[in-house]
Formats: sequence, C-alpha cells, structure tokens
Amino acid sequence: MGIFDRFKNRAAQDKARKMSDAAEKKANEATGSKHQDQVDAAQQNIEGRLGMDRDRPEQQ
Repeated sequence: MGIFDRFKNRAAQDKARKMSDAAEKKANEATGSKHQDQVDAAQQNIEGRLGMDRDRPEQQ
C-alpha cells in the first residue's frame, strides 16, 4: 500500500482537508495575512498532489 492510497478513503480525505484548512488559517494568522495568496497557492498545490483537488467533483 502506497502512501497516497489512504487518501482514497473519503473519511481520511475529509480529515486531511480540515487539517489543511487549519494549517492555512494558522499560517495566515502568523503572517497577518500578508502572504495569503502564497499560502493559498501552496495549499492548493499540496492538495492537488494528494489527489484532493477541491475543484474536481468527488469520485466514488
């Protein structure tokens, strides 16, 4: 089982998405939202690499 196989599970994806949102919020708070665009781009990049694109419909 590869490291990315666990993200096929919807519950794990939901938990990872919540953690990603929390990390984004913390980063924005720490920087006073000065780098909000870069933080958002980094979050989207990471989620895309993990197969968690928010723009794509959920696959079953």
